[in-house]
Order: sequence, then C-alpha cells, then structure tokens
Amino acid sequence: MIWEQFARPALFRIGGGDAETAHEWTLHRLARLSSVPSALSVLIKKYGTDNPVEVFGVRFPNPVGLAAGMDKNGIALPAWPALGFGFVEAGTVTALAQPGNEKPRVFRLRESAAIINRMGFNNEGAAALAERLAALPDRLPVPLGISLGKSKVTPLSGAVEDYLTSLRALGKHADYIAVNVSSPNTPGLRALQGREHLDELLGALVKEADGLPVLVKIAPDLTDGAIGEALGVCADTGVAGVIATNTTLARNGLAPADLFRLEETGGLSGRPLTTRAREVVSFVHRETGGRLPIIGVGGIMTPDDAARMFDAGAALIQLYSGFIYGGPALVRAAASVRR
Repeated sequence: MIWEQFARPALFRIGGGDAETAHEWTLHRLARLSSVPSALSVLIKKYGTDNPVEVFGVRFPNPVGLAAGMDKNGIALPAWPALGFGFVEAGTVTALAQPGNEKPRVFRLRESAAIINRMGFNNEGAAALAERLAALPDRLPVPLGISLGKSKVTPLSGAVEDYLTSLRALGKHADYIAVNVSSPNTPGLRALQGREHLDELLGALVKEADGLPVLVKIAPDLTDGAIGEALGVCADTGVAGVIATNTTLARNGLAPADLFRLEETGGLSGRPLTTRAREVVSFVHRETGGRLPIIGVGGIMTPDDAARMFDAGAALIQLYSGFIYGGPALVRAAASVRR
C-alpha cells in the first residue's frame, strides 16, 4: 500500500510524468545505493527471500529475477538482490554502442497496468558492460544473466558474428546468456526466430559458450507452429532453456482510458500480456515434455500471476512491468510462492 499510495505516484511524477526520465532517475539513485553496503544490508533483511531452486545447473536463491531492459548497462547491479531478486538479467546489450530510437519511446498505460516501449536496444555496448562488470569488487550474490541483441547497423548476414562479439566480451562474467531475437524494436530482428537463421545463430553461440548456459527469448506473437520450430532448433543445438516471452505487438486488453495509445508503436508489456505469456509457457512446457527449462516473463503483476506461471511450467520467472507497478513487495511475495 505504501508503494501504491506514495512511492509509485511520486516516481510517476518525475520528469513531468515522462516514463523514461523517471526510469533513469530511479536507476541512478539505485546505482548510488549500490555503493553503500549498510543500506543494501537493511534492504535485503526486509525483502530477501530464501526459496532456492536449481535450473540448468545454476543455483538460484529464489526463482524471481529482474528481466532484461531495466538495467541495460549494469549500473545498479548490487541493488537488485537487495530488493529481493533471486537473479538479475542485464542488457539487452549489443556489440556496438547505440543510442536507440528517438524519444519519447516509453509510455505508461496506467489503467491497463501496462507499458509500451520502443527503446531500440539503447546501450553503451558490450565492451563497456564488460569493463563495468570487471570493476565490481565481488560477483553478485545471485546469478547474473546477460541478454545479447543484434546491433542495429549490422545486417542479418552479419548477425552471428555480432552476437559472438558480445559473447566473447561478456561470457566470463555471466552465469547464463540470453539470446534476444524477439524484440519488436530493431528492424528485422524477429526474422532471426526462423529456423534457418536461428539454427546458425544458436549453434554458433552454444559452441562458443562452451558449457555456459545459453537461453533464447521468444516473442508472444509467434504461432504455435513457429514456436514448435524454434523448440526443434533449441533441441538440435543444445540450448539450455527458453525465456517466454518478450513484449507483444498486439494491443488486446487495453482499458478504455488507454485506447488513445492504440496506434503507438513498440512492444506492449504488463497486464494485457498476462494470459498470452502464460499460454506460451504452457505450450513450451507441453511440447518439450517439461525437459527444457523455461523462464516465464510477461504480465506477472500479482503473486497469483506468479503462481499460475509456475503452474504453467515455468522453472523461474522474471518481473519488469510488475515491479514498476507493484514495487519490491511484489518481488518478495512472488519469490515466496511455492512451486
């Protein structure tokens, strides 16, 4: 209630209500907090949850992670475990630094408990993130995933080498690698989900990773047939797991007050994605016989959503919009859900 009545309204007013300004303001304060061990200790006593699980050979202190996109450049990494997260996914990062799409590019749909973003993989580049991770005094107390994407200027024909460049720079710092081929905000990127492109890409990354778990993140807009093909590639190449799902291009489930955003381009996340993300997780779990670990993400806004995602077959879950709307109390409640 404190988050909903006081903290969230105050954050939403920052920058005159501009969502990206508020995001950056919050992120930089968490970065400052990350250098104050006493403050981190206080937070982890309040929000830390011990509900361990082992997935693809990695031990997680609890099954709730921070989704990629929240801390692209890894500037506040020590703060996230203190807020209760059992793992953190930095990025999405690309081989080349890039500014992303033009602003404004993030929009809150408050009545729908949703967000539209068309950020476009804005980040400082793989080398900069590697340098920042190398400078950390200690590894994080929770697993670190790193999400890799394709640089915008790189054609599809050069995608494999682009991803490999990032992996070579960052692999030694990661507990797993997420391959993002499903963002709707980089032209042509989702074509990499097709069998031919995906087979070449994942085969090369798994080989280069040399035992480091490689996961692939898929879009909720794929048909069952397309997801089935992607799962076949995962099986053939030795991928360790699937992250389901990314944001959606669909605009179903918007509240009447948010319909003026109907034509806003970008990926939609939050409450309108809840059912579809769970359907995809259930489909992946069923198609693979439960043998391929799934990180469920998309529209997890309540502890009940978390429980249903686990019931659908997710071994781990991630929060993004749910954290923005529900705060750290949601992290703790979701992390306490029995699987």
